[in-house]
Amino acid sequence: MIRSALLVLMLCASLAPASAQVQQLADSAFRPTVAEPAFVKRHPKILFDEGHHNFHTLRGRYQSFGALMEADGCTLESNKNPLSAATLSGYDVLVIANAMGDAPETGNDSTVALPALRPDEIEAVHRWVSDGGALLLIADHAPFGAAASTLSERFGVDMSQGYTGDSLQAAKPGEISVIEFTRERKTLGDHPIMNGWNGRERVDRVVAFTGQSLRGPAGSTPLMILSDRAIDIPPGALKLRDDPEAMMSKAVSAKGRSMGVAIQVGRGRAVIQGEAAMLSAQVIVRPGQEPRKFGMNQPGLDNQQYALNVVRWLVGKRTGF
Repeated sequence: MIRSALLVLMLCASLAPASAQVQQLADSAFRPTVAEPAFVKRHPKILFDEGHHNFHTLRGRYQSFGALMEADGCTLESNKNPLSAATLSGYDVLVIANAMGDAPETGNDSTVALPALRPDEIEAVHRWVSDGGALLLIADHAPFGAAASTLSERFGVDMSQGYTGDSLQAAKPGEISVIEFTRERKTLGDHPIMNGWNGRERVDRVVAFTGQSLRGPAGSTPLMILSDRAIDIPPGALKLRDDPEAMMSKAVSAKGRSMGVAIQVGRGRAVIQGEAAMLSAQVIVRPGQEPRKFGMNQPGLDNQQYALNVVRWLVGKRTGF
């Protein structure tokens, strides 16, 4: 594994804390469109979790995800109640994006990383999916992985819970945690989510904007495959970020892992993803600089088609996908 000074600088740049003047906002100018909506007769119901201190909400940083799904013919509702059989009844897909164990405004590094869902909620979600429901669980870099790990483990998915970098798949020099997965590199999984159903939905290039790695259970399909040179920075090493060489000495190989997995669970389906921004459309705003786009709003990516394919596959047999 490379330990070069350049690699250290690349990863540390992605971990640099934002100043109070730097804002991460939804891109209000982005208007997603769908040339061929999938759901024109039946309109799947998506329940979007907002009851677990979620960093992403439908009126916040995930508003473009919601708009995209509506353009494809879905209906969406946000939910602030505990997850239970009654809460989930009548819905086709449950989306949980960057849930936390505590509000960052009032908590601390330890409390926000506590399990976001109670044990009874985890069992309710697992039972609902097994009985034919569908889950999209999104949890990216620390602290979100730790907060979601108890739920992911119930589905057999191991979360690294820290930060992941891949020098062989860096989207551009200097940003190894911004990872580009391509069909040319053979790092997109062989799955309907990536291949599409009629050729027009095929995904050739997606970018993840700093997240964590995953390992799925037997029988699952990796969707975004990390290279042999990928690394994980464990959560405990992040306290050493002021000493980059010491932090990097704690890095472990992420070879054989991925940033997204698709799973059949009983009669239902789940997609668990280790990066959140790729299904959003956001901007980083810094004083004196042009806003920087990241997510589905970056030109030249298939992230929007990927998002559509994920939900279409999750809805599954009920609509012919």
